Amino acid sequence: MNYNYPMTNTRSKPGLGLVNGGESDKGLASVSQRGMDDTGESMMMTPEEKLTQYDSRAQAFADTQQFDACIQDLVRCVALTRLVYGDGQLKLAQAHVRLAKAYLQFKGWAVQAQEHSARASDLLPFCTPNSTSREDRVHILTCLLNIYLTQGGATLLLANLEEAEYNHRKAEKIVVELHQLGGMSKEEKMETEFEISTSLSRVYQRQGRSEEALGQCESSLQLLEGWERPGQACSVYKDMAAIEQAQGRLDRALEHLSKAHAIALSQSPGGLDGAHIAHSLALAYSTVAEPHHNDSAAHYYEESLSTYRSSLGPQATVTLYLQDDYCRFLLLTGQQERCVEIQRESLALKRETFGDLSPEVADTLQLIGGVQMTQGQVKHAHRTMSKCLDIQSILYGPQHKKTRATQKTVDMLAQAPEVAGRQRREGSLKTRPPFCAVLPSHSKAGGNANMSDS
Repeated sequence: MNYNYPMTNTRSKPGLGLVNGGESDKGLASVSQRGMDDTGESMMMTPEEKLTQYDSRAQAFADTQQFDACIQDLVRCVALTRLVYGDGQLKLAQAHVRLAKAYLQFKGWAVQAQEHSARASDLLPFCTPNSTSREDRVHILTCLLNIYLTQGGATLLLANLEEAEYNHRKAEKIVVELHQLGGMSKEEKMETEFEISTSLSRVYQRQGRSEEALGQCESSLQLLEGWERPGQACSVYKDMAAIEQAQGRLDRALEHLSKAHAIALSQSPGGLDGAHIAHSLALAYSTVAEPHHNDSAAHYYEESLSTYRSSLGPQATVTLYLQDDYCRFLLLTGQQERCVEIQRESLALKRETFGDLSPEVADTLQLIGGVQMTQGQVKHAHRTMSKCLDIQSILYGPQHKKTRATQKTVDMLAQAPEVAGRQRREGSLKTRPPFCAVLPSHSKAGGNANMSDS
């Protein structure tokens, strides 16, 4: 939806942006006093002209995903709106809620979004016009709807779930009234109701109200009927799968994930969305007790890993983490050789990506060493686990539970005859005097010979 809208109507959603959040009224005022731009042309403009300029420029920055610059201009719009129209004006409330929405949608900064939407809410009682025309009611209700939606999203992020539910329920009622007044198109109504339903589903899921959460997901799917919105439908199915899996209903979770996977592949074969869902399918199948699901799990692991490697590269963090998930699956299914092969190949990449002294490298060494132990490769296991111990000692300290557990394993391996014998031989070589100390040099030998002859 277009981000730019008249200063008298805040129905549209903003684009994307940033600035340091939580700025005070004093800070906003100081921005306006500086003129907000270092160009000579801008210094010659009236505040009204500057407001129009920054309003349009914020939209342009949003369209090009220059989020920081977008929000900086929205901050300036708030300051200029106060300067041009004064306090107690609907336009100022709209400017605050517009900035609040940008903070929430583009940066996920819930505190800043809550602060500015609260300011807009405080202003609204003073913004009621004398007339009761339909147009005035639409403007006020639209601003109020954006306030409740922003407050709902912010409180959900802040885990204030009761407040999040309250705000979204208030938004539901305003949507009905706005549509009746003709202030919202049918498509806008569907999009807003979908946003509310999706948010309520997540509120209920976090509250443990799984059936109500699934009910909201079903409502979301009904809203999408007749609209070509595959991405949104895919998102709903993933939410449903997460709810079902949390309840231990793996078969139903797999059903929802399979639908999401099919939608993602139909939209973008070989795309990252499909790979993400394939990863989720692989994890879900690997937790099912039935052995015949192992083939499905392996298939989805290979599919997602292939896409990650080709799209993001073998050294990408998400690729390496997926690889570790796959290796854990291989261990569970007795494919130890394949697991160690993949881990050995990934060791250099992990050192490059995470650093030599990183938990990822230590965990990889520990896994390889563990497999070597089960295969009876005691000397190799001792060497590998000793390297792991060195890294863990630096990362966590010698008293950490991980370090202590690895130390016990290294000590146990050190008692094995093949390891103990090698250590004794190495120890004797270290204590043996150097070769030059046993055999005299030619110069010293020659000198002693001359002295004895004399």
